[in-house]
Amino acid sequence: MFHKENPPIGSRPGTLAIPPDSPPPEIHLVTYSAQGASTRQVSDVEELAKLPRDGSTTWVDVRGLGDERVLRRIAEIFGLHPIALEDAVNVPQRAKSELYENQQVVVARIPMLEDDRVQVPQVCFVIGPDYLLTFQERYFRFFEPVRERIRAGIGPIRTSGPDYLAYALVDTLVDRYFPIAEDLAHELEDLEDRVVEDPDPEDLARIHKIRRQLTVIRRIGWPQREAIRAMMRDPSPFVRDDVRLFLRDTEDHMAQIVELVDSCREMAVGLMDIYLSNVSHKTNEVMKVLTLMASIFIPLTFIAGIYGMNFEYMPELQSPRAYPLVIAIMISVAVGMVLFFRRRGWLGGRRSRARDEVKR
Repeated sequence: MFHKENPPIGSRPGTLAIPPDSPPPEIHLVTYSAQGASTRQVSDVEELAKLPRDGSTTWVDVRGLGDERVLRRIAEIFGLHPIALEDAVNVPQRAKSELYENQQVVVARIPMLEDDRVQVPQVCFVIGPDYLLTFQERYFRFFEPVRERIRAGIGPIRTSGPDYLAYALVDTLVDRYFPIAEDLAHELEDLEDRVVEDPDPEDLARIHKIRRQLTVIRRIGWPQREAIRAMMRDPSPFVRDDVRLFLRDTEDHMAQIVELVDSCREMAVGLMDIYLSNVSHKTNEVMKVLTLMASIFIPLTFIAGIYGMNFEYMPELQSPRAYPLVIAIMISVAVGMVLFFRRRGWLGGRRSRARDEVKR
């Protein structure tokens, strides 16, 4: 469920633990202003040191963390604090927002459903005066909708600074929570109908798996909500007041997700209780039927046992009507006991009528 790349014990702060499966960094550069936007891939990290500061907004998207030299050079060019670079590279981190002297660092976690398992990759945002850095373990295609908005000039994104761009990207990541949480909620509703009508062991296994998935989403969702709230409320020279209004909407979306996940987790726990209760009820019904059958045959066995004794002087043994009489007595006893059990409601009867009344 959780595996973190850690540097060796006792390492100095800022030591990087590169994820072993992360590809070498690919740097994609987006520069835009009110007049237009340009996108290109940077082949040499030194090109970032020559970026013009002409009032436009620069978005440096780093895809892959597999080259420590490149990462440290990016940190050197943009003046990243060693701890900020460590948060970006040593994945996964807890979602958070931290203010440094030259920039604000925001860590976000995103749920992805792959092979019926919830994966939670990390994206790190570094908000500067006129630039935004994003660090991803690999290319996840999270930000293509925002990239298209920049190309098309839709909305105020071109005329706003890097803080608005960071809001747009974080909001895009938050929107990815909804489909997964809603799909799990709908699946739980379907399982509820099946568990109530006809519980199956496969349903219990599925409920348990969904509960684990919801636990993972909740574990990353609560810190994500707090990180967005910190961006919205904590004073920072890198997040303007008009952007905080947009962040308020994103924080509200995150609150809805957390509430939905909490209600789904409670529903999953309730379904497990219903399943176990139904299985226990069915077991009790089977045991009751077996007990009633045994109770019916006990007196019959007693009568048969008496007349199965090999005594010579048993008066009924010489009577020609003895056999049919004993059989009649045994049938009468059996029918009488069945009627008695039914009258008491132990065998059908009252429970069936009560069930019919509930259906009406």
